[in-house]
Amino acid sequence: MQTPNIAIKCDQVSVVFRNRTSEQRVLDHLDISVPRGQIVSLLGPSGCGKSTLLRVVAGLITPASGTINVEGKSVETSRDKLAFVFQEAALLPWRTVWQNVMLPWEIRGAQPGSKQPAPSKDQLREAIEKTLTLVGFKPTDWHKKPSQLSGGMKMRASIARALITQPDILLLDEPFAALDDMLRSKLNDLLLDIVSQTGCTMLFVTHNISEAIYLSHRIAVMSHGKIADTIDVDLPCPRESGVRGTPAFAGLYGQVAESLARSNP
Repeated sequence: MQTPNIAIKCDQVSVVFRNRTSEQRVLDHLDISVPRGQIVSLLGPSGCGKSTLLRVVAGLITPASGTINVEGKSVETSRDKLAFVFQEAALLPWRTVWQNVMLPWEIRGAQPGSKQPAPSKDQLREAIEKTLTLVGFKPTDWHKKPSQLSGGMKMRASIARALITQPDILLLDEPFAALDDMLRSKLNDLLLDIVSQTGCTMLFVTHNISEAIYLSHRIAVMSHGKIADTIDVDLPCPRESGVRGTPAFAGLYGQVAESLARSNP
């Protein structure tokens, strides 16, 4: 039975990819718990299973063994509670920002099995306006096409599209990897604002130690398909950019870097 304040719980989860001649164990009896309303970052080298774990939680990959609970229920019955932000914004180029953000409700409306009732036209319009404002879009940007947007604005639109169904849990797979450091920092602050205003839970994949420390309540260091270490980030909340220059931040950086090196020799 899942603890009430745990949003995501994985017990002994294994994923094996097979072909005709071999098999690869990508997740190996992995255990992780993500507290409700917190940001937990998955940190580790390429190929350690970070993105696979996100896809297992989202129900996009079926594990070979183990159990996954989302808000106390199975993944199959909890998909309406989840939203996914991929590394690429993947906006439809022929649709405006507004129309791209509206897309998840259009898709759900075409799926009669959805457990979440569709909003009315007025409710949807209000929700889109509120969400676009939350991620920093001005009304003059709402009807632009993706070709008219910068990389950062495209990612903001992708995040808005994920938020429009008011998910309890947001899964993010290196969404800022292709952005410069200044823009990445601004979008890190955006995610912290979203958690503060919506109370949603985030499971965040990154290769960037500083990003993981700045964003997270907890960092899970991965190695060879397992959680090799967990590090609590005991920094003041709400976070301010100046925290990156503090001795506490530097100490955490050293601790995380040492854990990564030890876990992935």
